[in-house]
This record gives sequence, structure tokens and C-alpha cells, in this order.
Amino acid sequence: MYNDHIHARSVDGRSHPSRDWVKQMWSQIAHEIPIGWRICGENLYAEHSIPYTNLPSLFMGFSIWNDHNECLSWDETLEWFEILGIEPVPVLYDGIFDEDKIKQLYKSSDWERSEGYVIRKAAQFPYGAFKICVAKYVRENHIQTTKHWMQGRPIIPNKMRK
Repeated sequence: MYNDHIHARSVDGRSHPSRDWVKQMWSQIAHEIPIGWRICGENLYAEHSIPYTNLPSLFMGFSIWNDHNECLSWDETLEWFEILGIEPVPVLYDGIFDEDKIKQLYKSSDWERSEGYVIRKAAQFPYGAFKICVAKYVRENHIQTTKHWMQGRPIIPNKMRK
């Protein structure tokens, strides 16, 4: 999300009905996003590989990048999410990196209801350091198809909590 446009992970700009909800949400906050900044998050409107039935929002933010292409610190990101009304992704652990705690999180995760999780440095970092500041863990055998979830499938909406 930028202040003047929005796109999915791919910048190809193709429209898809599963993106309508997040585009509507963006249209209500776009004017508050500083010029040159971008908000990254997960569009959870449609079921991709597993259904979600108790979401706090159909879009959940995980990072904000400023006009210098720096990822804001996690605390600053949460402040901006609060200002913009964006639901942040759940935080499973916030503290000094601890490999044993990370392994325990992996072992105790409910892989029937979760695709994975991300570990990120809490401090601000430049885009060039992304590969050493962010790690993603996904469940075993996560993607089981040879086609993208949007190809040849009906849209199955996820559900928000009541």
C-alpha cells in the first residue's frame, strides 16, 4: 500500500475479486500514508491453502517502509498501524533472539490453523539488509499444488471473528 496506489506482491496490477476488500480498506487510509512510504501485509480475504475462521481483520500488516527504503522498527510500525487502523500480525514472541524459544515456537505451533511465522529484527533496518534481518518459517509440505491458488478455483472467503 502506498499513498497513491496499491498492488499485491507482484506489481503486475492485475485485478482479482479477492483483492477488492483490501482495496476498499486502502481507499479509506491512503491519504494518511506519507508520500514515499509503503505498508506491507497479508491480504487474508480468500482461502489460499488453509481456511481461517477467526481473523481479527482480512488484512494484517507486518511492515512499513519509509521514503529512504528503511523498514521501521517494530514499535514504530505498531504506532503507525494504530494511527491507520491496521491490524498487525500476531506477535508470538518479542525479545532478544533465543534459538531455543524459536524452536519451541515451531514445535508448539498449530499447523492445521497456521501456515507459518516470520522472525524479524525489532530495530529499523535498510532494505539492503532484509535478507539478514528477516526469516520466514512455513509448515512442512505447505504448498501442495502446482497452480497458484487463484487459478481455476472459486473464491472461498476466510471468516473474521464476530
